[in-house]
Amino acid sequence: MEDYLEAINSIQGVRARFVGRVDGVEVDTDRLATLVRLEPYHRAVASEMGLSWDVCWRAEQVHGAEIAIVKGDEFTEAKTIAGVDGLITGDASLLLGIYVADCGAIYLVDQKTGALGLLHSGKKGTELGILKKAINMMQEEYGTDPADLIVSLAPCIRPPAYDIDFAAQIQEQAMQAGVKAENYHDSKICTGSNTADFYSYRIEKGATGRMLALLGKVT
Repeated sequence: MEDYLEAINSIQGVRARFVGRVDGVEVDTDRLATLVRLEPYHRAVASEMGLSWDVCWRAEQVHGAEIAIVKGDEFTEAKTIAGVDGLITGDASLLLGIYVADCGAIYLVDQKTGALGLLHSGKKGTELGILKKAINMMQEEYGTDPADLIVSLAPCIRPPAYDIDFAAQIQEQAMQAGVKAENYHDSKICTGSNTADFYSYRIEKGATGRMLALLGKVT
């Protein structure tokens, strides 16, 4: 299990995973076709978490800062939500998913209320403050106190592979929003410097796959 997800996975009922490069799966510039080839492996990981892929909600990811509130009783079938780069939920037995290939996947878990958030934050999303927006929405929707949040940043591209250190900016934004330093966990892994284990859109010039961040709860 990834060290930066240990604090999240230590919370009763909460499950977090990050799926890196899958050996043997053909990748190319066609994102959707590549995701179809990766799906059986992603389904298997969801099952290992004790959750079904059929309850996995994913964000379309348009490099913006819009966030959807996922409520299981409002939908009958999980799907990709258009126009958003973040998902938050207070419902149990749902699975949130974010695809990345250099951008940062940010996990948020409220230790007291059990609310969850999963964000796609690269250069643009970080500039737009998607993390701060998500924390504000969790405060309004679930009564989240930022001091109770555990926040984890998955592998993403970093200097010197990329000239902008948005990972450092994400950490700074978390601290400014009231997240405790001891509750912030950064993988400190650069996708662009380790294409043996991770996909990198920048280094592989778009002919690549997608990693998958998964966050959910089991009851």
